[in-house]
Amino acid sequence: MTVHQVIRRPVVTEKGFGKKEAEQTLCFEVAADANKTQIRQAVEKLFRVRVQEVRTMNLEGKMRRRGRFTGYRPDWKKAYVKLRAGEKMPEYAEI
Repeated sequence: MTVHQVIRRPVVTEKGFGKKEAEQTLCFEVAADANKTQIRQAVEKLFRVRVQEVRTMNLEGKMRRRGRFTGYRPDWKKAYVKLRAGEKMPEYAEI
């Protein structure tokens, strides 16, 4: 699995920006079958930083309606990646 298959996109939310500034933590949507080691290696290679820890969670898709038709959004996996002290916080546009 390549680094771009492991890390799908950054999750840009208000909570994510708060964690980024206060705790040196980045938030990504990752592949559902990616493990913590693969996520760590992908972030270190892609952003050229050292990772302290990786936390993951599996999120279930929400039910959505379009008129009388109902369906579910797909399930997805989120990863919080904490960088080591002294590492420069990358901007997502630097990829």
